[in-house]
Amino acid sequence: MLPWGGISCCLSAAALYLLGRSSGRDADSLKSVGRVNQLKDLALLLDAASKVIPFVVCVSGRVGSETPIKCEYSGLRGVMVEETAEQHFLKHNDAGSWVQDSALMLCMSKEVPWYLDDGTGRVFVLGARGATGLELTVGSEIFEESGRSLVRGTLDYLQGLKMLGVKRTERVLPTGTPLTVVGEAIKDDVGTVRIQRPHKGPFYVSPKTIDQLIANLGKWARWYKFASLGFTAFGVYLIAKHALGLILERRRRWEMHKRVRDAAAKRSGRDGDANGKDGGSDSAKRDCLMPDLCVICLEQEYNAVFVPYASIPFFLVSQYFLEPVYLGVVICAVAQLVHRNCQHVHSVDDVLSRLFELSATEAWVLLFGASDRC
Repeated sequence: MLPWGGISCCLSAAALYLLGRSSGRDADSLKSVGRVNQLKDLALLLDAASKVIPFVVCVSGRVGSETPIKCEYSGLRGVMVEETAEQHFLKHNDAGSWVQDSALMLCMSKEVPWYLDDGTGRVFVLGARGATGLELTVGSEIFEESGRSLVRGTLDYLQGLKMLGVKRTERVLPTGTPLTVVGEAIKDDVGTVRIQRPHKGPFYVSPKTIDQLIANLGKWARWYKFASLGFTAFGVYLIAKHALGLILERRRRWEMHKRVRDAAAKRSGRDGDANGKDGGSDSAKRDCLMPDLCVICLEQEYNAVFVPYASIPFFLVSQYFLEPVYLGVVICAVAQLVHRNCQHVHSVDDVLSRLFELSATEAWVLLFGASDRC
């Protein structure tokens, strides 16, 4: 059985490591971005760096527009507006109780051409809706209760519904909001300077400064790397523990087989032949040459029965489902059973000392085969 816990931890560590590297690369790319202190200088810088494609810069200013949108409910003026409407209702479930639920009825967005203005110049921003770090302010949240129509209420009740009302939310990017934009600077045909998403490179529209963005990305990169190291160490521990358990299990099985073979050789008087066979045989051959001896008394042949696949083996029951107190009771009960039915065992303590040396397979055979006398 594969150690899925350790493998999952190692895969999670790899994913966190990749996330950390990605955040680190983003922070490095922001550090290499050219900063424009005054927007009036951007056109001159763009003409001087016309051969550099893409020309990624960082600009700051306040949001403005010649045709701002006026919000219907809050009355704010903005350049981006998102309106959502959710229908809230009570639903009759199978248990006979009413649970609250909601469904999205409307999701509408509007945007007008807008620019950043720092007092010295303007630069238009294109495609900001898909930029990283864009946050819209909640302009208003209102709840409109449903009408109390008797016919509509009866029909909804027959369908297992009780309409509560509609929640309308407006999110807006207001004019005058200070923003930092990182993107590719270009000039259109009429000479207007614009900032857009570069084909390859960062594109940020955020209320934070570029230094805050770099510090935030660096912090997340460090956290991802530390978490990756932790998951790696824990995964390696789980895999090593599983491998060590398999090695110890094989060793115990080999020692048990050797003890059974030695007992069989001693009983039959063929010690020399048995020792010769043990020297160069592999595990499969040793299983084939295993004598049919009882693993407790090492004197008589054992009898085993086949059990259904759905039966719970003694090893799994003892390891996963039983408390230590109950486990001791089960072990003592099996020891008493073997002592009564195995004529060549001298005491229960002898049986207990043998039980703790058994492998999982041998415990299975012992549990379901101990009812037959040796």
